[in-house]
Amino acid sequence: MTSATSRAYDHVKQAILDRTYPGGALLSEGEIASAVGVSRTPVREALLRLEAEGLVRLYPKRGALVLPVSSQEISDVFEARELVETFAADKATLRPEQVDELARWLEAMRAHAAAGDAREFARADRCFHRTMVAAAGNEIITQLYDALRDRQLRMARLTADDPERTATAIQDHAEILEAVRTGDRERIRAAVHRHLRVAVTALRGHA
Repeated sequence: MTSATSRAYDHVKQAILDRTYPGGALLSEGEIASAVGVSRTPVREALLRLEAEGLVRLYPKRGALVLPVSSQEISDVFEARELVETFAADKATLRPEQVDELARWLEAMRAHAAAGDAREFARADRCFHRTMVAAAGNEIITQLYDALRDRQLRMARLTADDPERTATAIQDHAEILEAVRTGDRERIRAAVHRHLRVAVTALRGHA
């Protein structure tokens, strides 16, 4: 059975990642406890975990402030992503089934964009990139990329409701997939680099 603390943690974290609780929102322990159906103690424990992850800041007797995504955080995450993803572009040799997986994630992005499902669009976007990173075969690098998961999903939601940005992202991923199909590592690396540069610029405009 899922513990009360875990339920409270999952509820608040998902709401932060989905921006149901946007940056700058002040969360009440009592309101969260009522929403989840638990007492305040597990809510407090959950908020302590989220504070350690850099998602909230606790203020005794006031509640928890959801920390906005900052320009510095965006820069830091995308610098880390570029290191990891350009490494993968240089090293990965994708098998036919992995190329097919990239194509499926791209089609999922198109479908979610058409349906206006920003949350699932962001997840499909991230899964596309993770497939390429994992194909490099370095477990430590993949784990490092996975450690950025929550920050990536939260940032992606900043622009996922922007049709123009969504269309650009789909085109970028189509270009990356085409580069992968050619097997030209320099072309793959250039497509990944260009995509990340465009994405970080767009995100800074929304932070």
